Amino acid sequence: MYAYDELDRTLINERVSEFRDQVKRRLSGELTEDEFKILRLQNGVYLQLHAYMFRVAIPYGTLSTKQLRRLAHVARRYDRGYGHFTTRQNIQFNWIKLAELPDALADLAEVGIHAMQTSGNNMRNVTSDQWAGVAPGEIEDPRIWSELIRQHTTLHPEFSFLPRKFKIAITASEHDRAAIKIHDIGLRLHKNADGETGFEVLVGGGLGRTPFIAKTIKPFVHGRDVLSYIEAILRVYNQYGRRDNIYKARIKILVHELGIEKFAKEVEEEWKQMGDSELRLDHAAIEEVRSRFSYPAYEKLPHMPDELKQAAHDPLFERWRKNSVSPHKVQGYSIVTLSLKPVGGPPGDATAEQMDALADLADKYSFGEVRVGHEQNLALPHVAKRDLPALFKALDRLGLATPNVNLVTDIIACPGLDYCSLANARSIPIAQELTRRFANHDTAGLIGRLHINISGCINACGHHHVGHIGILGVEKNGEEFYQITIGGRADENAQMGTLIGPAVPYAEVADVIEDIVEAYLALRDRPEELFVDTVKRLGVEPFRERVYATR
Repeated sequence: MYAYDELDRTLINERVSEFRDQVKRRLSGELTEDEFKILRLQNGVYLQLHAYMFRVAIPYGTLSTKQLRRLAHVARRYDRGYGHFTTRQNIQFNWIKLAELPDALADLAEVGIHAMQTSGNNMRNVTSDQWAGVAPGEIEDPRIWSELIRQHTTLHPEFSFLPRKFKIAITASEHDRAAIKIHDIGLRLHKNADGETGFEVLVGGGLGRTPFIAKTIKPFVHGRDVLSYIEAILRVYNQYGRRDNIYKARIKILVHELGIEKFAKEVEEEWKQMGDSELRLDHAAIEEVRSRFSYPAYEKLPHMPDELKQAAHDPLFERWRKNSVSPHKVQGYSIVTLSLKPVGGPPGDATAEQMDALADLADKYSFGEVRVGHEQNLALPHVAKRDLPALFKALDRLGLATPNVNLVTDIIACPGLDYCSLANARSIPIAQELTRRFANHDTAGLIGRLHINISGCINACGHHHVGHIGILGVEKNGEEFYQITIGGRADENAQMGTLIGPAVPYAEVADVIEDIVEAYLALRDRPEELFVDTVKRLGVEPFRERVYATR
């Protein structure tokens, strides 16, 4: 966990005071909605279909139990008793009254939580691997670098008035859980031949109307130079970025139009002109931030405790353990992923009661720490293996032990037309129906790892482009239709899915997904072949033939 210092606390509190005055002027009529819009967006407030939506930052996905309890308080006191965890490691509240927003923000500020730059044309919440600091084989904890970037970019003029929103993600593991290749800037921490720590820098990724996979512009930037190199990228973007056309204003369009070689050359020249700038991080600055991260006092524990051996006879526990429990870098400990995708439930939602109860469990079993992943699930990163049986029983009582992590019902979905004013179609009901269709765990286990992503519009908040199966809601003559893609992925081998055929009406979506899954089971050459690998081997045509044969 990172401990905020006095400067951080002062900044957050001053921001609350400033926003309270802005809301007061809006409610009095001194500010019009158009004048207020840019101010509220900078504080994470959207005007949605039914009410204002409040988006709160969870930097690099790490929460203390004190912070999680405060989120539960906000859900209970100011909203309708729940929050929605997003693909950006944020949490959204959909029903907060404008007049009460400053009070909610002040309550969050007391525990070091803010909503700065969670929306608007600025640098958004810096995200990272939800297993950061505990993943086996990790180069080092990427949250240290995420925090350095957060501190540098928050309210920085170069990063606050951009042509469009801007997103950075960082990973330090061989397997990319942070989806860095679909970000404006992706940073992969690694060591060079001299053993120095630095970053492969990727630029130009993004989804939405025009999706692109990020490309590498520099294989290695030393850690001390990461801030200056990011600033060089932003300077080039600010200089060339299309401010005249909202659809062409993202850096991915600039990279595409200039070409990756030309863009990389421009960045390199800009960076060299900056010289030995003040942005170069010396060892002391890096270590100061590193020192503010605290880590658990792990015990020396056996690899296979007696409690785990005894619990192995319980088939329900074993099903959950095999699905939800992952290796930890410290012997005797595990990482536990908590699915927020119950059968029939909205993906990513957690009630205030669940958040409070989970905070209690994290205090008891995970050194007071909870993580948020971009898959809209939570994780307890420091669970002793001996405690897994007791934790499972407690989670089961809370409805947080659904054993579907990475399976067909672990669906990523945006709020869609149920909440969002930008959406063309519903997302949540589609996800709910699919969880019912594939509720049988034996069937889901037979299917294996398969990610379904759903977006209610072309803005792609559900990351449908990179779903193994992607579902995009579109509007046709006032009716909801859905385009289906297959073969996408968001990991280190990221690629966009391929459209399988004509859009289908709302009532047929679940049937089409069932047809695709049945085709996969018939076409795979062995039970271990994953869905994405079958699509890669055979292409889209065999699936298209089976799905549309009777339509």
